[in-house]
Amino acid sequence: MPRNQFQRMVFAFITVLITVHAYVFFSLYVVNGGTLCEATGAASVLEAIRQMGGVYMFGRHLPIWTVVLVEFCFAYALELVMGSPCSFRLAMKVFDPRETHPVLFESAIICATVGLMCPTMSFIAAWLYYPYYEGFHIITLLANWLKLMCFNFPFAYFTQMFFIQPFVRTAFKLLFHKDLAKRVQQPAPEAA
Repeated sequence: MPRNQFQRMVFAFITVLITVHAYVFFSLYVVNGGTLCEATGAASVLEAIRQMGGVYMFGRHLPIWTVVLVEFCFAYALELVMGSPCSFRLAMKVFDPRETHPVLFESAIICATVGLMCPTMSFIAAWLYYPYYEGFHIITLLANWLKLMCFNFPFAYFTQMFFIQPFVRTAFKLLFHKDLAKRVQQPAPEAA
């Protein structure tokens, strides 16, 4: 859908903004919520995080907004540099966008993006959330990476395919409705 660099950046911004918040929520509440509450004796995850002094990242406890900001910066940079361009090229290796139904082609792009971004962001998260207080071991890092991929991949696929991308595409259409209307009105170039 995006046709120029500015539109690609806006599309990626909206996607990453929603996705990072979803992952932080998923990680804190679904994956680690029970452990956080057990460790502190708190009745809620937010109370457990407050009692701990924040979310553990970089070997220290940081506020949730810091965690969201750090993950957003990594994810946005990766989406612009690797996620969007590579996923589009991967989808084009399998499907011709001129002959493939747009929904199928967009689904292929989403699958390629999840296939690229999930392992990459899980690896970054394995570094960010590594238990540095125990000392560093490469096996522990790789085990944490594999664990994060197992948790994140199904969540990433289903949320991107059925919730986040449909919402982002709708928001994008609302933001750029004038440009999209111009594209529809322009006659198709004639073959020479």
